[in-house]
Amino acid sequence: MIVSTTTAIEGRPVKSYLGVVTGEVIVGANLFRDIFASITDIVGGRSGKYEEVLSRARKEAISEMKSEALSLGGNAVIGVDIDYEVLGQNGSMLMVSVSGTAVVI
Repeated sequence: MIVSTTTAIEGRPVKSYLGVVTGEVIVGANLFRDIFASITDIVGGRSGKYEEVLSRARKEAISEMKSEALSLGGNAVIGVDIDYEVLGQNGSMLMVSVSGTAVVI
């Protein structure tokens, strides 16, 4: 399934628009525990552990969105938007949400 942030796929005209599809994933992010447990990952302001969690959450959210598009009969999702939000007390949770338009191309 093609997933694109653009509103069109070059050379593949949209035959039908099926509607908005979404995917959301919320993951826990205990900042202090994770930082102290992986202090060696923090180099130049980056944390490999957090990047792994973000990557996994983004992939899971996109997978949910693709499944929803497939259930509508779509073979692509266009106009995809990816958002990240911090939730919970003291920013203890991270939400990754994706949305787009399911289409048949």
